[in-house]
Amino acid sequence: MKRTAPLLTALLLTPVPALATPPTVEAIKATPGAGGWSFSVTLSHADTGWEDYADGWRVVGSDGTIYGTRPLAHPHVNEQPFTRAQSGIKIPEGTATVYIETSTSPEGWWDARHEVRLPK
Repeated sequence: MKRTAPLLTALLLTPVPALATPPTVEAIKATPGAGGWSFSVTLSHADTGWEDYADGWRVVGSDGTIYGTRPLAHPHVNEQPFTRAQSGIKIPEGTATVYIETSTSPEGWWDARHEVRLPK
């Protein structure tokens, strides 16, 4: 037992990195237009700087087809929540529902999908 005590102590004193979390989608607005759809997405995320920040969102179909991607080029540490838009997104006619997926750096794309019912 005495041999394991130093190892156990070392493990207990080792710093544990914060668990990564996906961005929270606060609001989504989808608007049809002559050149395609426009999406305005409001996100919040505990950006800490270049080492961990929300770095994008995308519009996908139920089959996983990516219709459009909005990269976010820098951290938004002091701007939370924040809204960014993307226009000209081509979605097949007759599509009633799409999804917003989010990405963070360095983790990448998250599995969570946020449903958007497209106005007719």
